[in-house]
Amino acid sequence: GRCSKNSVFRMPLSWSNEIGQFSRKVVGWAMAPRMPAQLVCEALSMAITSRRPKPGLLVHSDRGSQYASELHMGLLHSHGLVSSMSRKGNCWDNAVMERFFLSLKMERVWQRDYANHAEAKADIADYIVGFYNPIRLHSTLGYQSPNSYEMHQALAAHSA
Repeated sequence: GRCSKNSVFRMPLSWSNEIGQFSRKVVGWAMAPRMPAQLVCEALSMAITSRRPKPGLLVHSDRGSQYASELHMGLLHSHGLVSSMSRKGNCWDNAVMERFFLSLKMERVWQRDYANHAEAKADIADYIVGFYNPIRLHSTLGYQSPNSYEMHQALAAHSA
């Protein structure tokens, strides 16, 4: 998980995402004008609902107070998930998420002039659902999209 706070127009918009390391697929997100612990819990809840992870799954995040909060830690614990936080001062631990935020900003947010939070939230969700997961190619995935990579991996596992 990772939070980012950006000015997408005249007011800040904070967002939190969950990305699957296996396929680079964005599996949970939430956006709000502020960055409380509830924001990261909403993103994690979406990821849990969509992926139904088995107990013991490692959930990596940066060292933000939202991720260390009782609310977030309680949500992890209630689903049997294990928290992992970046080492202090080491942004490389969260490189996949940092790269996603750079792509989001370069490919979408910086190309738009949002009128309000609702417009920004809808457009960013459209980027994730309509472009990033189904279409955007990743060199790490053999130049496949996250959705395509997952489908090919599932077919390969089923035929083995």
